[in-house]
Amino acid sequence: MAGRQSLERRRVHYSGRVQGVGFRFTAVSVAGRHDVSGYARNLADGRVELMVEGVSDEIDRFLSDVAAAMDWAIADAEVERMPATGEFSGFRVRH
Repeated sequence: MAGRQSLERRRVHYSGRVQGVGFRFTAVSVAGRHDVSGYARNLADGRVELMVEGVSDEIDRFLSDVAAAMDWAIADAEVERMPATGEFSGFRVRH
């Protein structure tokens, strides 16, 4: 990954028909094509949360590819930006 000073973290909450449709595994697959780390997990309220770290442009491309792959399932996406922590190694499904 690029230098720590240029990393950022974003939390994205997706709503719609996003659980039970392979959303998390699609996100992991898409992440494999990008220099990002983090996780995807289902939330009790029916949303899916993505926590992703990387360089801003790479996160943009990753989230764009996730949206393109799962557009039919997504009704809304709420994005929160925060400082990166560097705690993740790879991108995984979290339970």
